Amino acid sequence: MSTFAYEVFSEVAKQKTFFAAATQLNVTPSAISHSIAGLEKDLGFSLFIRSRTGVRLTPDGQKVLPIIQGILNSEAKLAEEAARINGLNEGRIRIGAFSSVCINWLPDIIRRFKKRYPKIELSVTQGNFNEVAEQVRLGTLDIGFSALPIKEKLEVIPLHKDPIYCIAPEKFKPQEGKIVTRSDIKEKSFILQQIDYDRDTKRALDAYDVSVNSIHYSIDDASIIAMVESGLGLGILPELALQKLSGNVNHYPFKENFYRTICLISHSEAQQTPSTRAFLKVVQTYLLERYGNEDHFF
Repeated sequence: MSTFAYEVFSEVAKQKTFFAAATQLNVTPSAISHSIAGLEKDLGFSLFIRSRTGVRLTPDGQKVLPIIQGILNSEAKLAEEAARINGLNEGRIRIGAFSSVCINWLPDIIRRFKKRYPKIELSVTQGNFNEVAEQVRLGTLDIGFSALPIKEKLEVIPLHKDPIYCIAPEKFKPQEGKIVTRSDIKEKSFILQQIDYDRDTKRALDAYDVSVNSIHYSIDDASIIAMVESGLGLGILPELALQKLSGNVNHYPFKENFYRTICLISHSEAQQTPSTRAFLKVVQTYLLERYGNEDHFF
């Protein structure tokens, strides 16, 4: 079985249609279909369930996806190590990150990395915490920015404690002036992204006895700001998410300190490529220069 068949399988699993996979791999849909049929014949079982809208992995397909992705990653690691030995510094890094890291950290981090390693190819995929962790687990991403806790069995490096704030309309005035207390938010509605409610945001709201019935969900950070600005409720956002957002709102710390822990996730160090390890060093140097020694783990 050729590596190309594995590449096709991985891309179809990601794109969920033969046509989209063909577009990404710059081949014809019939070539994709032929490759998958050959791979299924060699393995002895079906990999995909076909429908009018696309394909989805069979239970057997789900079992072999991480294995095949591991083979592809090993091939890439071998090629990169050979290039490093030959002094070419070539390779690739597939990075996953959530919105506020994509906006506020990655442009500077990538600029620094490319200046030092211009021949290493970088690609960035944006997703929420769980999506990034799952793609790293599957091997379709080499490294990811997420937030603790991480359930997947991955290498986890805590990076930064990101303070969580209460977002309020301009007319809102906390009773103690500069901090939000329990009495300030009693019986108030909160607006947040649903994906955030299983992590540190939930911990903050639970500590203030905010009822689930008082929580409304938004699409993204900018939408939260707009809804708070319109008087539809209070918001809750971490500091990093506020860096490049604007609106007629104010943000206040809670009386207790709440924060999310941003982390970097990857496979075990033994499975990491030289370029991945180099990228991690650039990330750590960047954060140390940006934030100093405060709220760091390295």
